[in-house]
Amino acid sequence: MTVMHADFYESDTALAQYLLFHYGTPNQICPLLPEARTACGFPTRCVVEPLRHLDLKLRRRALDLGCAVGRSSFELGRHFDEVVSIDFSARFIAAARHIGAHRTVTVRVPREGDASDEFRLELPDGLRAGPVRFEQGDACNLRDDLGAFDLVLMANLIDRLPDPARCLARLPGLVSPGGWLIVTSPYTWLDEYTPREKWLSHGEGGTLGTLKRNLSPHFILHRTLDLPFLIREHHRKYQLSVAEASLWQRL
Repeated sequence: MTVMHADFYESDTALAQYLLFHYGTPNQICPLLPEARTACGFPTRCVVEPLRHLDLKLRRRALDLGCAVGRSSFELGRHFDEVVSIDFSARFIAAARHIGAHRTVTVRVPREGDASDEFRLELPDGLRAGPVRFEQGDACNLRDDLGAFDLVLMANLIDRLPDPARCLARLPGLVSPGGWLIVTSPYTWLDEYTPREKWLSHGEGGTLGTLKRNLSPHFILHRTLDLPFLIREHHRKYQLSVAEASLWQRL
């Protein structure tokens, strides 16, 4: 996977790349290799596939923590009365709000060299912007008045935080008793984002083992799933990763 600096997520390149990742069709994302298209649509699948395994008794409030440009948030809006969506990147939040208001955006993504492709991306029919509220925030320093949620989604966030354990320590107060936490990550720990001494990969059982130790005694691990995802860098270059989704119930 390409190594990126921490300011990458405020760049034009990241904004276009993530808009395509979240809202592009499989053909737009991966025009040359049909067999790889099953790894497209990750922001939708990281909601849909875990929800098949959860007993959601209450569907009042959901939190999408690290929402990027918002596709997962709108998917959560199918299932919950209210969705609070938070990301550190001001540009990502502005783009998510634009999509919610206008339901479409046009992006240019690299093809090869200086050439680029222009795509019109759309929020699919059936997804409602009304239940979703986007705001900029720091997952390691969240505001105190967020309240509690029936589900919290942290999709590919923990290995991009400067202090992931601090974020995890806040979770018992964010998830209602009986509610659910979904954590997905390819566990790509990099010094550019997280000081090495704060990587959750240290210790027995790797990152998942550390999650178990940090989240107990407030959560019990229900199951794990493997969720591949594909990010286009240009017409002939992609990042193919496999996130592990861990599903936790609040005791």
